[in-house]
Amino acid sequence: MRKLLAVLFLSTLSTSAFAGEADVVDVKVTGSGEKFNFSVAVKHADTGWEHFANRWEVVGEDGTVYGTRILAHPHVNEQPFTRSGNATIPIGIKTVIVRANDLVHGLGGKEIKVSLPGR
Repeated sequence: MRKLLAVLFLSTLSTSAFAGEADVVDVKVTGSGEKFNFSVAVKHADTGWEHFANRWEVVGEDGTVYGTRILAHPHVNEQPFTRSGNATIPIGIKTVIVRANDLVHGLGGKEIKVSLPGR
C-alpha cells in the first residue's frame, strides 16, 4: 500500500518543479555614454504559466540593478529565446552581470559578465 501511495503522490507532482533554473546563454551589448541596449538569450525548460523564465536583469558587481526586462509569457517551444531591453549605467561602471529569473527557483542559473562598449 505504501508503494502505491508513493507512486500516486509522485505522479501528482507538477513537472514545473523539475524545470531547473533560468540560464543566460548569450549577451550582446550596444550603446554608449550611459544608455545601453542588451540582447539577451535565455534558456529555461519552461513548462507553462506556472513555471517559466519571467525576467532578466542587468546588475553591477555590487548588486545594483541597472535594468530589468520582464518576460510576460512562457516560451515552451522557443528555447533558447532572445529578448532585448535597455539599461542606464553610470559612466564609472565598466562591466555588468546579466542574470535571469524564473517563477519557481528565482535567481540562480548561469550568469554572464560583460564589458560595456567604449569603457
